[in-house]
Amino acid sequence: MNDTVYRHRHMRAAYAALIGSTMLAGAHPALAQGPAPAVTTVDNGEIVVTAQKRSESIQKVPISIQALTSATLEQHQVQSFDDYVKLLPSVSFQTFGPGQSQLYFRGISTGGDGLQSGPLPTAGVYIDEVPVTTIANTVDIHVYDIARVEALSGPQGTLYGASSLAGTLRLITNKPSTKKFEAGYDLELNKFGKGNVGGTAEGFVNVPISSTAAVRLVGFYEKDGGFIDNTFANRTYLRPNTSSGLVDEDNHPIVTNAPLTINNGKFAKKNFNDVETYGGRAALKIDLDDSWTVTPAVIYQHQVANGTFLYDPRAGDLEVHDFTPDQNRDQFYLASMTVQGKISDWDLTYAASQFGRTVDNTQDYSYFNVAYDSTYTDYNYYKDALGNDIDPTQTFHSHDRFTKMSHELRVNSPADNRFRVTAGLFYQRQTNRHVADYILPGLPNAVNPYSPPVGEPYDVFYTNIHRVDRDYAAFGEASFDILPHLTATAGIRGFIARNSLDGFSGGSGTVTRQIELFGCTGTTAQQCPNIDKKYKENGETHKANLTWQVDRDRMVYATYSTGFRPGGNNRDAFANNQLQSFPPFKADTITNYELGWKTSWLDRTLRINGALFWEDWSKVQYSQPGLLGIYYTVNAGTARSRGVEGDINWTLQHHLTLSAAGTYVDARLTKAFVGTNEAGNPVVLAPKGTRLPVQPRFKIAGTARYDFDLGPKRAFLQGTVNHQGGTTSYLTTDGEALLGPTKQFTTFDFSAGLSFNKMSVQFFIQNAFDKRGILSKNSVCTPGICGAYARLYPVKPQLFGVKVGQRF
Repeated sequence: MNDTVYRHRHMRAAYAALIGSTMLAGAHPALAQGPAPAVTTVDNGEIVVTAQKRSESIQKVPISIQALTSATLEQHQVQSFDDYVKLLPSVSFQTFGPGQSQLYFRGISTGGDGLQSGPLPTAGVYIDEVPVTTIANTVDIHVYDIARVEALSGPQGTLYGASSLAGTLRLITNKPSTKKFEAGYDLELNKFGKGNVGGTAEGFVNVPISSTAAVRLVGFYEKDGGFIDNTFANRTYLRPNTSSGLVDEDNHPIVTNAPLTINNGKFAKKNFNDVETYGGRAALKIDLDDSWTVTPAVIYQHQVANGTFLYDPRAGDLEVHDFTPDQNRDQFYLASMTVQGKISDWDLTYAASQFGRTVDNTQDYSYFNVAYDSTYTDYNYYKDALGNDIDPTQTFHSHDRFTKMSHELRVNSPADNRFRVTAGLFYQRQTNRHVADYILPGLPNAVNPYSPPVGEPYDVFYTNIHRVDRDYAAFGEASFDILPHLTATAGIRGFIARNSLDGFSGGSGTVTRQIELFGCTGTTAQQCPNIDKKYKENGETHKANLTWQVDRDRMVYATYSTGFRPGGNNRDAFANNQLQSFPPFKADTITNYELGWKTSWLDRTLRINGALFWEDWSKVQYSQPGLLGIYYTVNAGTARSRGVEGDINWTLQHHLTLSAAGTYVDARLTKAFVGTNEAGNPVVLAPKGTRLPVQPRFKIAGTARYDFDLGPKRAFLQGTVNHQGGTTSYLTTDGEALLGPTKQFTTFDFSAGLSFNKMSVQFFIQNAFDKRGILSKNSVCTPGICGAYARLYPVKPQLFGVKVGQRF
């Protein structure tokens, strides 16, 4: 892991949980609870999406896209990132818990993302029209009153640009409506089989203010019970015994330093990984006239996740031995404004946003010391004035403050023209102020061999960096109907990327050495910055597509497209009187070849969609450890991903619906990854053919749902199976040997419910047989040091629940 853990400065705000409920009506037959969300479905259950910046039936869009409608989200009790990603077979992720995940499409992953001074993400994340992608970790927005989730596989660089190298994930909210008043609530109570009780209270209200204005308000409160135990344990640091030069009566040497034994009794707790999330959303729609609409909106969310969500198999099933506090505080706001209108018969859209996110994280970092203590016999401990070794147990604590401002101006020609154009301008500026403290509580009492200390008095290593990324782009995409059923599309996006990195990063002797080597006149890390780097780059992405609408219900397409991720700056490593300078890393690119189909059969009761893809990934950006395990980014070589993805939905006699989505991905290096060893000599870190980590070869989700009448009530029964194959955990040969692969697993979810008089009740059980499927493995520091103490991130254990909702 990199040195990212987050310090906390949170604003106190509370949103009252409004009484409301999500809908069980949607794209597929479902438990009716009132009108479906706006602009989600059209005739015969076809889903409307805006993947190409136009409202279109998903069956007419020549893109490999999976859309989870409001009904699907409700039917699967989706509330968080983990919940909906398991329903998207082309998507994978690695994580340390809520709000601490990195997102990937089609296996385009090295497992080395999440570094604050490293690569941008390979996948973009949008809420409605605006990007909310951040360096390090994906925003984990609470899913409620959401019209749909759209997962766009493959490079989306023409229309979406920044951080859409491998794909784009979009969360589309329900919008205010002037047509009628709506309100509702959902209440849920749940319990992990061997863990604690949790629940949610959610609600929304849509109020037409007049015939030209409406407001929609959403509020939620969620409390997740814990399921991982921090059990009591003793720990003994071996410590290098030092002879006093004296002997006892048996002529044995007398040592001055005996092994130190401590325990974690202060922090031991059962089910200690509970989560509290609350927030809300407000949107105002104003129709200025028949052609122009303005929609300002604001979203706020506050989340506190206690404990850790990775367990240690050496401690026991769903158990850990942590010796310091563990907590992640994550809050964000998104203020946006969308203006939509017409100039003649062209549609114009302007979307502006201001996004802010603050993440504060504290983690047990003591296994770094345990690893050093057991591996290096000459490992030196800090000592106090009496010569006693200080307890080396470390805590990792850091603070990140992200901001993002974005603007997009876009025009669309009439959709029924033979020649159609989408064109626009885009600008965004995103920043991150990252402060990381590696804390040794007893350090202020130490006789420090290096002075002055860095950061706070208890820091043995300190990072305080400021990163700014600017993106400018102009894009256009044009479609021409060569024949009534044959369409050619071409698109291009030109961009300018600017990246700067400044600040300080170093160990306890860094400031002293800077004074000696560079003549720094200050005495603190803030007064002696050692990072001041800039990177700039220009480029373009493009695509070409040919679509044949065979008939009204069947379409095939072929696409050639490219993706591009800008390069950036590396900080230098400066520790133990050593300076290791790293050059900037270059952009990496993807070339995608795709053949897809969208088909409906049996009077549109059977839908079969799919795509074959081959992606070549060049100049792969990869973050690897250098001096003292400090990460830096290099261009590792080339890789490719090939596979097939698809989904099927079949409605039988309006009662039984069978649906499934699946992906097969084979992603691996096509050229050996050559790095350098500590002596600076080239060494093969991963040979040609090495499998890319994180993404399973097979991933599938299948659901059977039966809706029926039970007297005056409407009832349903549903079962879902989720299966995914094993994954590798690390790209390099040595790292994977230490962490090891994960195994394939299968889980089952079941639910049943009734609806009557605009009320609904449903009962559910997730992971019914309590399968301990492992999604990823990770270690607190580089596997070369901490790999023996790797932990496992499991799927949610068995969870029982009941949910009650009402619509007005």
